[in-house]
Amino acid sequence: MGDRIRTLIMGAAGRDFHNFNTVFRDDDKYEVVAFTATQIPNIDGRLYPPSLAGELYPDGIPIYDEADLDKLIKEENIDQVIFAYSDVSNQYIMNMSSRVNASGAQFSLMGSEQTMVKSTKPVVAICAVRTGSGKSQTTRKVAEVLKEMGKKVAVIRHPMPYGDLAAQTVQRFANYDDLDKHQVTIEEREEYEPHIARGNVVYAGVDYEAILRKAEEEADVIIWDGGNNDMPFYKPDIMFVVADPHRAGHELTYYPGATCLRMADVVIINKVNTADRDDIETVRKNIKSVNPGATIIEANSPVTADDPALIKDKRVLVVEDGPTLTHGGMKYGAGVVAAEEAGADELVDPREYAVGTIKDIFDSYPDIGILLPAMGYGEQQIRDLEETINAVDCDVVIIGTPIDLTKLIKIQKPVVRVTYELEEIGDIDIKEILKDI
Repeated sequence: MGDRIRTLIMGAAGRDFHNFNTVFRDDDKYEVVAFTATQIPNIDGRLYPPSLAGELYPDGIPIYDEADLDKLIKEENIDQVIFAYSDVSNQYIMNMSSRVNASGAQFSLMGSEQTMVKSTKPVVAICAVRTGSGKSQTTRKVAEVLKEMGKKVAVIRHPMPYGDLAAQTVQRFANYDDLDKHQVTIEEREEYEPHIARGNVVYAGVDYEAILRKAEEEADVIIWDGGNNDMPFYKPDIMFVVADPHRAGHELTYYPGATCLRMADVVIINKVNTADRDDIETVRKNIKSVNPGATIIEANSPVTADDPALIKDKRVLVVEDGPTLTHGGMKYGAGVVAAEEAGADELVDPREYAVGTIKDIFDSYPDIGILLPAMGYGEQQIRDLEETINAVDCDVVIIGTPIDLTKLIKIQKPVVRVTYELEEIGDIDIKEILKDI
């Protein structure tokens, strides 16, 4: 292998950078030659900057499209490839391993203990088995309970560094102006804005040990708000994992959600108000099969439309959370539930009206169907989303994503916003779990 192990890290602008920072950055046994990028548009073609890469990498580290993986392994004489992104099936993982092995390199996954940073404060981690399971409303509930207990909390959100990586090293969001200051995407707003509305301080960025140390200065308890179905970046004192009975069985067959399930202290089976009882019991059985010691809580995620009368008997366009529909694979979200509950006449198919990058999303994810994902990874995509929404022949637009899209785009039709929160069922609830924190 030579003096240093030539390494390539496969990622999606999140776990990949964290694995590098915690394991590889200062270890001269390894030479990280490149990152590859997928899942998120426009994150390849950049450079992991010298200010983050450290002394061993004075020129930074290039980031290539994952499509170039096989060529990179051969041309750069790569010895090992580290897989470092999430919300993919076990079959997908093995397909990638076959691809890497056939190109001549070793294929590896990092363990949780290797990459979790220890905090000086108690850490409550909220993770999920799939994107769109209901982790965000669970995180908000945990923050609410801790604040009622008199604790100061800092929410640290899984990374979404889609802009200038050096400028995004450590980010703090305490008010709406901070969202504009950091030029965040729609996807980032979906996670940060609901916390800000409740008075929660949110941290995010690229260097998660540096982020943790800043958050510890102002918090009694750290809340890890995980993204996709990734493992926590911090060693948790209590770990909640949210499971989705609408995708029963996925809790055992998706990476690293199945890892999170096995690590969980508490598993919340969410959306029981809209799921089949047989699917709920399947999820319960699967939890017990791999983590019999976990506490199980059932919960609803009831949706609230701000003006349901506008929906009744109308032809509606439903705009849902983007990643939930794309790599999350969900067929519907809160917007569809609200449309059905309020008696909409028809869900209008947006696909024939889609333009630019939004049309590309439908081409890449043909199973999305008649819903419109609220994609906005850059200014052009936000404008394409606006044009698509306004072109659709409908009476009303239902916004099922957690943010107020009307602050970002001009919608030329009546808009109904949908919100959703976590509602525990039974004797054991989150407050009971957290009482000794």
